[in-house]
Amino acid sequence: MAEVLEHLKRIVAATSVEEVWDSHIRQMASYGFDRALYGFTRFRTGNLEGDFGDTLVLSNHPPSYVKAFFSQKLYLASPMLVWSQHNVGAQSWGWIAKALEDGTLPPEARKVHALNASYGITAGYTISFQPTASRRSLAVIGLAAREGLTQRDADEIWARHGTDIELQNAVMNLKIAALPQNQRRKLTDRQREVLEWVADGKTTQDIAVLVGLTKATVEKHLRLARQVLDVETTAQAVLKASIQNQIFLFEGPDSLPTT
Repeated sequence: MAEVLEHLKRIVAATSVEEVWDSHIRQMASYGFDRALYGFTRFRTGNLEGDFGDTLVLSNHPPSYVKAFFSQKLYLASPMLVWSQHNVGAQSWGWIAKALEDGTLPPEARKVHALNASYGITAGYTISFQPTASRRSLAVIGLAAREGLTQRDADEIWARHGTDIELQNAVMNLKIAALPQNQRRKLTDRQREVLEWVADGKTTQDIAVLVGLTKATVEKHLRLARQVLDVETTAQAVLKASIQNQIFLFEGPDSLPTT
């Protein structure tokens, strides 16, 4: 229990997604789950075909595996990812082998199974997390048991430590949701600043005076912010930037407003 508490302290104190993920990967490996694939989006669609740029993906699997899994859109047929869209909690991968043996695993899912097997990903558990702030959010992690362990081995590990593992993964997920992310579409400091003023109810002319720019320049930064966030209106940009934790960032004591 002391080791679990120490890990949770590290997660809570972390200041970046990378720091959280690095610590979490090491902790999961201590249980025998040495590879993981985590995905988190607040903008999912019913068939997971939403804009992939809005999804945070973290993994310590080989880059070639991750590229094949996503570039070929195999994730759409991944049995555990399909399961995660309709379920919350932890699920053993044992049923996949049984479905494969029974001939009930769909052809596309068989392709996923074959890819996994080629990389030694044959046993593990998937955790689908409770949605956070939005019903369109989806967060899921697949924990692969280290090579040489069978699904029975993984199930025995889960019987002993599953409660602790689920708790640590839940805290990891909540921490990542609270941190700035989606760096592939990162706002510039100026874009973030003008969106923050819009969120505070200021007009374009007000913002121009407040930041010492022309109205046309402010409008340019708002237009570029909409492009970065892939939205049509400034109101949508404010909402999406807020959801992604890209505006009103706390960057230390110096960032606090003075009285």
